Amino acid sequence: MTSLNRPRPKPGVLDIAAYVPGKGSAPGVAKVYKLSANESPLGASPHAIEAYRAVEPQLTLYPDGQAKALREAIAETQGLNPANILCGNGSGELLSYLTQAYLAPGDEAIITEHGFLLYKVQTLAAGATPVTVRETNERVDVDAILEAVTSRTKAVFIANPNNPTGTYLPFEEVRRLHAGLPKTVLLVLDAAYSEYVRRNDYEAGVELVSANENVVMTRTFSKVHGLPGLRIGWMYAPVHVIDAVERLRGPFNLNSAAIEAGAAAIRDRAHVEKSVAYNAQWLGWLEAELTALGLRVTPSVANFLLVHFDQNDPEKSAEKADAYLTAQGYVLRRVTAYGFPNALRLTVGPEEANRGVIAALTEFLK
Repeated sequence: MTSLNRPRPKPGVLDIAAYVPGKGSAPGVAKVYKLSANESPLGASPHAIEAYRAVEPQLTLYPDGQAKALREAIAETQGLNPANILCGNGSGELLSYLTQAYLAPGDEAIITEHGFLLYKVQTLAAGATPVTVRETNERVDVDAILEAVTSRTKAVFIANPNNPTGTYLPFEEVRRLHAGLPKTVLLVLDAAYSEYVRRNDYEAGVELVSANENVVMTRTFSKVHGLPGLRIGWMYAPVHVIDAVERLRGPFNLNSAAIEAGAAAIRDRAHVEKSVAYNAQWLGWLEAELTALGLRVTPSVANFLLVHFDQNDPEKSAEKADAYLTAQGYVLRRVTAYGFPNALRLTVGPEEANRGVIAALTEFLK
């Protein structure tokens, strides 16, 4: 049967390169450490796990379609108005709603060259055109973004901190970016890794959202809260943006377990602080050890490191390192699709994994 005799996707869909997550296994290896997905090595809060288990009697009922308990928990812990909060099946779902609501064929959305791949996928899915601008030293370049703004620009997507580089944009630079944008352009600040940042010049975006009509901040429970399996995201946005996205949101997009476990997780500040402290300790240790091995490491404020290999030595390339490490049970993330063909992204893992991956790299680089 030819393609003319079957349903066909709308124009442009088959031109999209599907998002491909990092591998999570090493066939034939007894003990595997998955250091490819930026998951928390400390896992979920015990209170979140308890709340998850307590949901069992509710499984025969539809969940609360407004996720009221979760929205109220977020508002309570973050000092926000619940009316400005919307929850989704991961922040990716919310980003998709934003592109569908605010982008149309002929529109442009600005993304950065090493930004999260989903921004491009969702912009194309909305029928709009992604405009990719350069970064400088693996950091978002505000001037490059502002130079790319045209009358067709309807949105700007910034991951802050960025994945996979781990770099961040100081809040004054975010302010400068916002000040240079037309008020009709939506600035989306993806702050998935914000809890890990320990810098005085960083702010996730709450202040800008609160004071303006064209800024949205998205967050996730998949990183510091250790709940990626439940797919929980949330956004803080002006009421008019919430209203537009609500018209696209499917009913019951969050399940009961996600609502209750998420509410318990965000209230467990001790677990969050423990996870952040652990990350700070081992992020610094890993960066020092990798640098001592002669590898260039992009300075990171998140829970992962971008590790660069010698492009002039084919035997010590990222591809060869990835194969070697996988055979030893250490699964890292290839980041070729992000513009780094000779780098690997390494997630901070359990202590034995952190020490083990350094020992394996030491052996590989001999």
